[in-house]
Amino acid sequence: MPLQLLQYKPGVVKDITEYSAGKNGPFWIDSNLIRFRNGYPTKVGGWQKNTIYRTDSAGTITNTETTLQGIARRMVFWRATSDGEDRIAVGTHNHLYIVQDDVLYDITPLRDTSATATTTSEALDNSETEIDLTSVTGFTTAGAVIIDSEIITYTGISSLTLTGCTRGTNSTAAATHVDESAVTQVLIGPIATTDGSATLTITDTAHGAKQNDYVVFSGATATGGVAADDLNRSAGYKIVSVTTDAFTITAPNDATSTVSAGGGNAVAIKYLIGAAAGMGTQSSDPALGWGVGGWGSSTWGTARSVTEADIALDNTSWNLNLWGEDLLATVRGGAMYYWDTSGGVTNRASLISGISGSASVPAIARVTAVSFPDRHFITAGCSEYGGGGNLDEMLVRWSTQEDYTKFAPTATNTAGDQRLEIGTKIVAMIPSREENIISTDEAIYGMTFVGSPFTFSFRLLATNAGAAGLNTMINIDGDVYWMGKRNFFKYNGVVEELPCPVQYYVFDRMQTRYIDKVVVGHNKKFKELIWFYVSSSNSAGTVNPEPDSYVCYNYIENAWTIGSMDRTVWSDSFGFRQVPFAFDSDGYLYNHETGTDANGSAMNSYIESSPREMSENGETLFIVDKVIPDVTMTADTNLYVQINTRKYPNATEVTKGPFTITSSTTKLSTRAKGRQMSMKVYSSGTDDDWSLGDFRVNSRKDGMR
Repeated sequence: MPLQLLQYKPGVVKDITEYSAGKNGPFWIDSNLIRFRNGYPTKVGGWQKNTIYRTDSAGTITNTETTLQGIARRMVFWRATSDGEDRIAVGTHNHLYIVQDDVLYDITPLRDTSATATTTSEALDNSETEIDLTSVTGFTTAGAVIIDSEIITYTGISSLTLTGCTRGTNSTAAATHVDESAVTQVLIGPIATTDGSATLTITDTAHGAKQNDYVVFSGATATGGVAADDLNRSAGYKIVSVTTDAFTITAPNDATSTVSAGGGNAVAIKYLIGAAAGMGTQSSDPALGWGVGGWGSSTWGTARSVTEADIALDNTSWNLNLWGEDLLATVRGGAMYYWDTSGGVTNRASLISGISGSASVPAIARVTAVSFPDRHFITAGCSEYGGGGNLDEMLVRWSTQEDYTKFAPTATNTAGDQRLEIGTKIVAMIPSREENIISTDEAIYGMTFVGSPFTFSFRLLATNAGAAGLNTMINIDGDVYWMGKRNFFKYNGVVEELPCPVQYYVFDRMQTRYIDKVVVGHNKKFKELIWFYVSSSNSAGTVNPEPDSYVCYNYIENAWTIGSMDRTVWSDSFGFRQVPFAFDSDGYLYNHETGTDANGSAMNSYIESSPREMSENGETLFIVDKVIPDVTMTADTNLYVQINTRKYPNATEVTKGPFTITSSTTKLSTRAKGRQMSMKVYSSGTDDDWSLGDFRVNSRKDGMR
C-alpha cells in the first residue's frame, strides 16, 4: 500500500469524542506547552527565573534573593520619562510593590504608624513639663516622644499640649530645643521574647491591627537573641494574633532569653493597610454557610461584629493604572491610592483623597480605568457622590478631565456619574479604541466620550456575556477579548462568542469557585492570548488553590491549545523587557520564551493526535510497519513518538513505543495493528527544541477482524 500522509488541522479539540475528532478533522486532541505556527505544532519557549533582590533594614540593596509576599494579582510595566527608569508595579493579595533594577521595594500604603511626627510651637528649656505642639493628631493619650536625642514621656494631652512630661528619660539628657523642633512619638521597650520561642509579643496601645495584617519595625535594637536587622527587616511581619493593646509575630529564629520590655527606646511601627482596607484575602468565600471564616472569633450564638468579620465575597485584587509616569492603585472594594514616581522607591502609595484640593473622591471602588484619549479617571462599582460612602456596585463615576483627584461635578468641569442597569455588580473595565468596555456580571456596556454636556454616552452591547473576573479582559489592538462564566467572547464593534473546541473541557475541569482568580496574558510575538485558571487536579486541592492550568487562543491561526503552568499574573514584552514575564504563586518572577527548559528543569511538552482510520470506512485491520517523521529539531533534541491503535473506538488502546527520533532519524520501524491509529509526540529533555511537519506511515492490510 502507498505511504499515507498524516495531516491534522491546527488546534486542539476536546469537546467531541476522539473518534469524531479524527473523522471530522482530523484534529489534535491533547497538548501541553505547545503552540501552532503556520498550522503546525511547535514546542513553546522555555522560561528562566529573573532574580530579584531585597533591601536591608537601612534601605541598602543587598545581594540576597527575595520573593513577593502574597499572591500577585495585577501587574503593570512602564518607563518613566523623567528618569528613564523601567519599573514593574505588582499588587499581591497583601502588598503593593515596585520592582526597579531587579530590586523589590514595598510601597504598600500605611494605615497608621506609631511614629507620629509634628513640631514644637515654642522653644523649650530643659525643665519644662508641658510641651506645646503644632498638632497632636495621631498621638496616643499617654506615651513617649523624642526631640533631637532626648526622650520625654508624657501622661496626657490638653488641647495642643503634652502634659505630665518627664524630661530626659531612658538614659537621655534633658536639653533645650529651638522652636519648630521635630517631635516624633516612639515606643519604649514594646517587644517581649520568651526563651526558646520564635513568638514575639508587641505592645502598642489601641493599635487597631487585625490578624494577618502586616507591620514593619524601625529603630528596634537586638532583643532576646533576635538580631536588630531581623527585627527591622524591610519585609516586615505578618501579625499572628491580636488583643486590643498587643499583637504577636513570628521571628525568623527562636529567642535565646526571656525579655519583658525589649527593643530599645525608639521603636517605630508602620502598620500597612490590611483587612479593614480589603487586603489579605487570598480566596473568596462565595458559598458562605457553615465553616466559612475563622473559628472562635466570637461567642456561641452571638453575631460577629463587622470589625471582626473575615468573610469576603471577593479575593483581594488590585486595579493598577498609569497616569503619565505615576501609578494609580486601587484595592478592589477598597480605597484608591497614588504613587508619585518622582518621590522615589522609598515613597509609599498614599490616598488620593488625601491630596490637597481633592474633591469627592470615591471612598470605595471595585474597578478603575483611565480613558483614552480624553484622560478621565473612571471608577465603577463605587461609593455614591454625596452618599456618605454608600456603595453602589452598578455605579460608574469619573473625575474631571486631566485631574484624577476631583470627582465632584460642577458647572465648569466634566466630572459625573451614570448607573448601569443590567447585572448586580460591575466586574471589569478596560479602555479600548475610543471606547471603554465595562462588564457587569451579566452584561457588556460601551462608554464613549462625547463631550459637553453629557461627557460620556453609554450603550448596552450584549447581555449574558459578562466577564468571569476582574483580570479576564484584555485589549489587543482595539479588539477586546474575555473569558465569561462558561465561554469566551470578542468585541470588535460587535460582541460575539468565540467558537472554542476546548470550552467544555476547560470549564468542566475548572474549580469555578475560584474563577475570579483567572488572569489573561498576551504574547504578541506569537499572537496568543493565555488564560490561567484553577483546575480540579490542582495540587492544593480546594484549599486556597492558585492557577495551575491554561487555555491559549492564537487569534491569527484561530487555534486553541491547553496545558499546565502555574502563573498568577502575566505581562507581554515591553521596553527593555524583550520577552513576556510572569509571577508564579510562590512569588518568583520568570522571563518566558527564554531557552528550552523550565528554569533548568525539563519541560513536559507533548501533542497528541486524534485516532484516524487507515481505510475510508474503517472496515479492515491494518498493520503500520513504518513511520517517516517530518521534524525540525536541534541537534541535542531527543523526540519520542508513541503509536496508539484501536480496533474499535471504545476498545482498549494498544500502545507501541515510544520510539526515539533524533535529527538524523529517517524512519521508524513499527508493528502496530488496528483500524484506527493515533500518535503522541513528546520531549522531556532540557535542550529540546522542535517543530512538527507532516508525518507519513506505511501500512498493509491484515484482514477484517
